[in-house]
Amino acid sequence: MDYIIKLAFVLLIFVYAWLFQTQNQEWDTERALLKDANNLAVHDASRALDPGELAEGRITIDRAAALEIFKSGLEANLGLDRTLAPLPGSPLNAAVRIVEFKVLDESSGAEFPMLYEDDQYGITKYLLGPSVIAVIETRHPELIARLNSQEPIRVPAIQEYKPDQ
Repeated sequence: MDYIIKLAFVLLIFVYAWLFQTQNQEWDTERALLKDANNLAVHDASRALDPGELAEGRITIDRAAALEIFKSGLEANLGLDRTLAPLPGSPLNAAVRIVEFKVLDESSGAEFPMLYEDDQYGITKYLLGPSVIAVIETRHPELIARLNSQEPIRVPAIQEYKPDQ
């Protein structure tokens, strides 16, 4: 009987460790998907130039168009609907939330080159030109119930406008 209790305890520890490892792999996979999708979406958004300003010789990004292009990029790359909730077949299990979306260009008063710092999201980057900055997040996958909730998966991305790329 003593042997059975010890074996059950060891089995329980093994199953808990296995589930914990699986949860961490899910976190890594979702974070990589979010990072790639965020990078692609901010790149596309940084190309939304205001043609009127461009004709005047200023490179400014159309904020409304950039945000719409950014959302469309996330939807296409992550399999999301218009509310950024996962569609059937999406690799994500929870909705994506845009925590921060910022356009830095001449119209926002930014002077380049500049050092951009955001302590809230841990972003520090030297910017040479107009840029789009976005932070997105989704719920942490949970295979093991815990007393305290996990921090969401939060991913920042910055893209500078570069005319030749």
